[in-house]
Amino acid sequence: MNAKQIVRFSNIIGIISILLLVYWVFTFILIQVFGLKVFRENITESFYLSVFGILALMAGSLIVNIMFNLTRIAEKHNLDADNLKTSKWKFLTLGLIFPLIAIILFGGDYLTTSRKEKLLIKSAESIIAANKANSDKLANYSFSEKYIVQTADILEILSGTDKNFPNVTVIVKDSIKNAPVYLGFNDYYEGSLTDTIQPQKRRFLYKTTKEERDYLENVFEKGNDELRYTSYNGDYELFYPYKNNGKKIIFYFSEQERYGKLGR
Repeated sequence: MNAKQIVRFSNIIGIISILLLVYWVFTFILIQVFGLKVFRENITESFYLSVFGILALMAGSLIVNIMFNLTRIAEKHNLDADNLKTSKWKFLTLGLIFPLIAIILFGGDYLTTSRKEKLLIKSAESIIAANKANSDKLANYSFSEKYIVQTADILEILSGTDKNFPNVTVIVKDSIKNAPVYLGFNDYYEGSLTDTIQPQKRRFLYKTTKEERDYLENVFEKGNDELRYTSYNGDYELFYPYKNNGKKIIFYFSEQERYGKLGR
C-alpha cells in the first residue's frame, strides 16, 4: 500500500468517523431532550462510551494524514452532470438517516413505555388478587394509628413479594376542617401504637396535579374504575382503583428507571 492509498484510506475513516459522531450527537440530543428510554443499561452505557472510539478513529486518521503530508483537495471544477446527481443522492441518503434515527428512538421509547405499563398492571393484578384479604383491610379505611401501622405492614409485605413490584402508596379521600383532601399512606411509618401523640391528617396529605385531582375526583365521587397510567423521562405511574363493601381506595404504583427495556 503506497502513501496515496494510505491517505485515501485514512480520509475515508475520518469521514465515516465524522458522520458517526454527528449521528451520535443527534441521537444523544434526542434522548436527553425528550427523556427517551430505549435500551437496557449495558447497551446504553456501551452506546455512550462509543463516542470515545469514534474520536480515537478521527484522531488516528488525522495523524496519518499529517505524517504523510499528502492531504489534497479532491474536488474538481469541471464536474459533469452525472457526478453532481450522484453527490446529491449521497447527501440525500445521509440526510434521511436523521429521521430514521428519530423514528427508531421514539419507537423504542414507545415500546419501553408499553412494556412497563403491561408489567405494572400485571404485577398489580397478581399481587392484589393473591392478597385479597389484606387488600380488603386496606379498603376498610378510617383514619387511625392502627390503620396507618397496618397499612405500612401490609404494603411492606406486598412490595417484598414481587421483585418487579415498584413503590406503592394507598390513596384515600378524607377531609380536614370540612375541606376535601387526599391522603397517602406508604410502607413506612415511624410511629407506634404505644405513642401518646396521635397522628395528624396533614402529615399524610397527598400532593396532586390538576390532572390527577380530576382523575381522583372521578374515581371517588363519580364511580370511575379506569386505570390511569403515565410515563415521563423514566418516571412511570399507575393509579389502580380498588373497592370492597362500598369503600374505595387507589393503589398508586410509581417507579423510576434510567434505562429502557430493549436489548439484552
